[in-house]
Amino acid sequence: MRENNSIGLKVFDLTKANFGSEFKWGVAASSYQTEGGWDADGKGESNWDYFSRKSGKIERGENADVAADFYHKYEEDIDLIKAMNFNVFRFSISWPRILPQGTGEVNQKGLDFYHRVIDKCISVGVEPWITIYHWDLPQVFESQGGWANRKILDWFSEFTEVVTKEYSGKVKNWMVINEQLSFVGAGYLAGVLAPGKKSIKAFLKAVHHSVLCNAEGGRIIRKNISEANIGTTFLTAYIEPVDQQKKNMEAAMRVDAAVNRLFVEPALGLGYPEDTLPVLKKIRKYYEAGDEERMVFDFDFIGIQYYFRTVVEKSIIPGIRAKEVKASERGVPFNEMGGEIYPEGLYHILKKFSQYKGIRNLLVTENGTCLPDQLENGKVHDPDRIKYFEDHLTAILKAKQEGVNVNGYFVWSPTDNFEWDKGFRTRFGLVYIDFQTLQRTMKDSGSWFQEFLK
Repeated sequence: MRENNSIGLKVFDLTKANFGSEFKWGVAASSYQTEGGWDADGKGESNWDYFSRKSGKIERGENADVAADFYHKYEEDIDLIKAMNFNVFRFSISWPRILPQGTGEVNQKGLDFYHRVIDKCISVGVEPWITIYHWDLPQVFESQGGWANRKILDWFSEFTEVVTKEYSGKVKNWMVINEQLSFVGAGYLAGVLAPGKKSIKAFLKAVHHSVLCNAEGGRIIRKNISEANIGTTFLTAYIEPVDQQKKNMEAAMRVDAAVNRLFVEPALGLGYPEDTLPVLKKIRKYYEAGDEERMVFDFDFIGIQYYFRTVVEKSIIPGIRAKEVKASERGVPFNEMGGEIYPEGLYHILKKFSQYKGIRNLLVTENGTCLPDQLENGKVHDPDRIKYFEDHLTAILKAKQEGVNVNGYFVWSPTDNFEWDKGFRTRFGLVYIDFQTLQRTMKDSGSWFQEFLK
């Protein structure tokens, strides 16, 4: 029996039964990272198809033209999800696969593909949960400014109308957008993800437009699907100051506003956290009449996506006036992307979000880690990943036992995939993929869940 001392719960208590019979156990994946088939059957070009071909953007010059080839191997992968005893598969729909020109003519072969995926899930007893937007914007729109162009409201509404009407009879669980902070912040401000821009103006516009789309997407789902369970997902991180000096504590509050409050609070009718992060007042110049009401939607659940703790100190970086003190500099455990492994942070984030009056139900819609796999005699050993899951599930159970309404856990990800700017180097999967042969091998962590969930 191991004890996770900092939150005081023994791993001995970690059983499926202790989470309750209604708790959802799932895996999560995205279209661009897994599907491949980048131009198959009439699919249009996405911003990531375009971005990954630009020199120096992806760590080793890789792209996701084939990725994990889920487009052709979806049946095998869904069988593996079932074999690991998960009851939910969260996946996203590729916008340019459905609308190759972004708008207008619908690609029937694209629609048919997701029908096959949904039908396969249902046939093996796995619930399909759909994310409408997981970062693969039609490049035809990105070239017009993408999320920084207010026309995105019309573009996104059309896409949402098409897919919700198409799959309304089969799918009741929907998420509007995956992690606005990631594709808006890293795409339009930091420049490390598609489209690779570094513009505070584009960033602030994209923040506002994505907030409006998030709420509008919820309204469209509500209109088109009876008895829909509607949510959205937010990237979160547990933010702490490097020490208790006032300047560093204030820096941590600003980072917390940018990471944990920026997108959820407008949806709840609280507006942007301008009180803590004054640079956000500049968004007001992009408001149009009625925007404050249009930003709000009453989601049935909020998806928490947690991977790491971030420790910060004051800096001269404009706007945020804070910078991260990297885990590698602090001598603490971290994953292959440099993120600190800190399960207690998930407990604290769940407690934090549970205090919002407008949030009724929380799900952990992504959690996982990239750590080295050990290949030996056709088996794949990953003991550190198993410990990661044990500790993070312990954190969730601790929060749940203290009254937090958290009712699901989705592992990122079922298989290894294309990890954005890191390419294929960093592996999160419960199933190992040989990207040369595309052969699948369940890792020890996959077998661990198979046993835990049976």
